[in-house]
Amino acid sequence: MIKNFIRIYKVQIALFVAIAIAVIFVFVVLARTVRSAEMAFVSDGRIDVTPEQIESIRAIGEWEFLSVSDEEMVDTVRRGFFSDDRLARIYYGTMRLGIDMRELTSDRITVSGDTVTILMPPIRLLDDNFIDEARTRAFHESGRWSADDREAMYRRAAARMKQKGLTQENIRSAETNADVQLRDMMKAMGFATVVVRFSPRRK
Repeated sequence: MIKNFIRIYKVQIALFVAIAIAVIFVFVVLARTVRSAEMAFVSDGRIDVTPEQIESIRAIGEWEFLSVSDEEMVDTVRRGFFSDDRLARIYYGTMRLGIDMRELTSDRITVSGDTVTILMPPIRLLDDNFIDEARTRAFHESGRWSADDREAMYRRAAARMKQKGLTQENIRSAETNADVQLRDMMKAMGFATVVVRFSPRRK
């Protein structure tokens, strides 16, 4: 009977040791799993701009940040022997200042941790045909004028409007608006810090 008791006691000890080893093994495995998960979390915590996100930004196309309306009266006089011919016309136009986001390539976007830096293309006139020809009207007209004469006046009106609209002040205002909207968009993607710069405008 004593032998049986000793045998049962040994079995219980062996079982206890086995259970203790199993518990220790489980704790070791869990600890390694948690550590690996933490490392994976830290690694995955880095925010990046994916090619799909870049394409979605480029898909915006022409993005207007400022519009400038103007009206110009242009006249021309043709001297004659008996009388002079005169043509005066009033032109109306709205210039749209902005950026064609299709020019934003991946090399213009750099990421460091939760900070993204974007080098934007320069602010420019999005459409050269900004004069509303339907609103153009003659202020004074005498004599006969050809289509070439009217085209020359149209070009003069457009040049005057550009001179008034594409000022440094208006470009800076458009850049400020672009900066605000780009920051909002990139922060929505998860970036804490957004740095926006603009390429110099080509003359």
